[in-house]
Amino acid sequence: MTATSAFFEQLTAVGHDPRLCKVRGSVRFDIRDGEQVEQWLLDIDHGQMRVTQGAGPAGTVITVSAEVAEAMTRGEMNGLAAIIRGDILVDGDIGLAMRVGRLFPKASESQEQAGSGSRAQADSGSREQADPGRGK
Repeated sequence: MTATSAFFEQLTAVGHDPRLCKVRGSVRFDIRDGEQVEQWLLDIDHGQMRVTQGAGPAGTVITVSAEVAEAMTRGEMNGLAAIIRGDILVDGDIGLAMRVGRLFPKASESQEQAGSGSRAQADSGSREQADPGRGK
């Protein structure tokens, strides 16, 4: 199972998200992998979510490559930045697309802390080289 499929299955299992309590609409994700297109339809009614795999009419259609979809569902890519770069195309209500973007995971804190820790270690190593007598 791909991270993308797992993400949509998770939305189905959750069924409700309070962050979308004022949202009503439908979004279809067209995920392209070469010539193939995987489609997921997300219907939202005041926070209640219903997800089905397959085509269907939607007020907003989000078109994305399978690679970008995988990165988004793993929290490795910012949706707004991807829209600005043209990696994600939105046809319809951009406001609805932005609200749905809240459902995707953000970069994990452990990844951010690991990156910060590496920089901190590198910085302290640089300081020790610059002043070898420091801290002794």
